[in-house]
Amino acid sequence: MMSVPKASDYGDAAQSLADPYGDEPTPLAKAAEHMLLARQGAKMRPAIERPSATRILVVANQKGGVGKTTSTVNMAAALAQLGQRVLVIDLDPQGNASTALSIEHHRGTPSSYDLLVEGEPLSAVLSPCPDIELLSVVPATIDLAGAEIELVSVVAREQRLQKALRADPRISDQPVSDAGEERFDYVFIDCPPSLGLLTLNALVAGREMMVPIQAEYYALEGLGQLLATVDMVKAHLNPELAISAFLITMYDGRTRLAASVAEEVREHFGPQVLRTNIPRSVRVSEAPSYSQTVMTYDPGSPGAMGYLEAAKELASKGPGTKGADT
Repeated sequence: MMSVPKASDYGDAAQSLADPYGDEPTPLAKAAEHMLLARQGAKMRPAIERPSATRILVVANQKGGVGKTTSTVNMAAALAQLGQRVLVIDLDPQGNASTALSIEHHRGTPSSYDLLVEGEPLSAVLSPCPDIELLSVVPATIDLAGAEIELVSVVAREQRLQKALRADPRISDQPVSDAGEERFDYVFIDCPPSLGLLTLNALVAGREMMVPIQAEYYALEGLGQLLATVDMVKAHLNPELAISAFLITMYDGRTRLAASVAEEVREHFGPQVLRTNIPRSVRVSEAPSYSQTVMTYDPGSPGAMGYLEAAKELASKGPGTKGADT
């Protein structure tokens, strides 16, 4: 049986938090100790097996407010904590994924705009995440808002991202033993809440899709249009694309509505729906205001544990389940 870590296991810093004056610790000290132990515990999570090739996942849903960016950054962070080498590409001009991962994204920062419009190589625009080892980010700047207009006259404009990813040796169909330890295991592409040219670039570049669905009324509204777009991309531009996972977010187990929506989604999409539901959580919502994911902000919270289990499940499912036209 695995032993529960104590404050003493993490040195003098944790001891001083737990008992700063030799007296009974205050509630604030107890909370600080809990946070420190949780963060240290997150670093000690056993690694999972790395995939045989780089998995490129597009996170998309044109319906706003479904937890798309939140799911992108937290799934990426969870996989990095599980020993996977992960890249997040922020394609949303709002740059919320960049904010949550504590990456600079002011105008002039090397970004996904330079990757798509200027043709810069991937190596010139990515930055390491300061809080999470093994996680790298291509940020989005406000310049990206005009990218769709600038790309209109460009030849093969919907293949710009695919070309950039294929040119980088760290994104490979080869196993780590052949491609090298620096090979990315997962690439998550965070899309804007629309089906424009930025999302189309992501769908052409990706091999799999993860679709977050909010456990609330009208959850399936608009999904038909998304699935029709996926079918179009498969037929004409990217036959490899498949939906790997539907992820139910903002799940409140106290309400019948949430349970009803989850049941309806599972009846409709079957095994493509991850068994893990992401609970509605204040900690998940708070984390971005501190430029963090919930995986580092409060690793022991229900939201963090939900994303950790969902990440393990996604990894165990393997590459995309065929049937995006469901």
